[in-house]
Amino acid sequence: MSAAAAETALPGDPPGGRRAAAVWGIGVAVYFVAVIFRTSLGVAGLDAADRFDVNASALSTFSILQLLVYAGMQIPVGLMVDRLGTKKVLTIGVVLFTAGQLGFALSPSYGTALAARALLGCGDAMTFISVLRLGSRWFPARRGPLIAQVAALFGMAGNLVSTLVVARMLHGMGWTATFAGSAAAGVLVLVLLLLFLKDHPEGHEPPPAHHAASGFVRRQIARSWREPGTRLGMWVHFTTQFPGMVFLLLWGMPFLVEAQGLSRETAGLLLTLVVASNMVVGLVYGQVIARHHAARAPLALGTVAATAVLWAATLVHPGDRAPMWLLITLCTVLGACGPASMIGFDFARPANPPERQGTASGIVNMGGFVASMTTLLAVGVLLDATGGSYRIAFSCVFVLQALGTAQILRLRARSARRERERLVASRVEAVHVPV
Repeated sequence: MSAAAAETALPGDPPGGRRAAAVWGIGVAVYFVAVIFRTSLGVAGLDAADRFDVNASALSTFSILQLLVYAGMQIPVGLMVDRLGTKKVLTIGVVLFTAGQLGFALSPSYGTALAARALLGCGDAMTFISVLRLGSRWFPARRGPLIAQVAALFGMAGNLVSTLVVARMLHGMGWTATFAGSAAAGVLVLVLLLLFLKDHPEGHEPPPAHHAASGFVRRQIARSWREPGTRLGMWVHFTTQFPGMVFLLLWGMPFLVEAQGLSRETAGLLLTLVVASNMVVGLVYGQVIARHHAARAPLALGTVAATAVLWAATLVHPGDRAPMWLLITLCTVLGACGPASMIGFDFARPANPPERQGTASGIVNMGGFVASMTTLLAVGVLLDATGGSYRIAFSCVFVLQALGTAQILRLRARSARRERERLVASRVEAVHVPV
């Protein structure tokens, strides 16, 4: 009996169905808009440098601050979701990231623009964990891996909107009109959220939680962290997500234009390829993991290895520029980073009971964004220190991959053993459940 099969026997499993898809779809729409806002700077990096007259390090600070706020908010947001429910947290998130996007549009200076991106990052931080929680409340547990990958797929669709639509708007309509106009999407999803979203279906209310007890926050975090599956999930997320995130969020466009000599149009197509690859690979990974849980670690480690090999081949290629076929291959492989990072949640989910899912997801989600933030800063600093050497700057990718891979290998067996123990316990409990 597989872990997935065991999950189907859980009492009180939500039924799923069309209504579940409709309600969950509203949450996904919120996440979709949040990703558009988050990644819009990726296609506007060169414009932002000109608008605010800043160098590479200062430009990277936009994304670093945004991710710093995002990563720092993950555990608090997980606790908020467990305590307040999905709808309230998503509502706060939409208000914050919409205000941040509008503020970024109207910012007259570098300082105010930084504050706007921090506000955006705070609201963005409240979306994905909420969507994961919403899916677990409306769909059967066996659908968890696929639901998470589909949610991430819609996030990538938001990234696609940034690379295709926002980029064109920016060069056709200008800075203020583009960012202020896009903020209207936040208002739209806020209305849908307030009118139609529910935390859970009727008859599937969670048991009353006693959150007022002293030490709740400390116990919630400590118990989640104590599980090897939570820590393994965090390191999987840390190691897999950041190469693709850094490329799409900020440094991909400058690397392709300045280091590889491509036009903005061609560079934009390669960024689109990363997003398209992400969407396709996400569906494949979700289906594979839903059927074969043993494939989780091999898929994650295989993605890390492929990413490292392609980055190394690109950076050490003789001559000033890599051939187009190699850049295409690199961008295709970078597209697998996002889906691979979602595997982290598939380690944490069975390791924690429902009342800790938000907290555990926050710990996992923090991993990739800490790695992304670190890499964004390192690349910017190294570019300034080396006079614009992208080969040296992007070499920091391998350091973080080595660190994360070592932790995955260290925790993998321990997490698998703990998961088998839980599976045996669930079988015994199922045998003794009265009918």
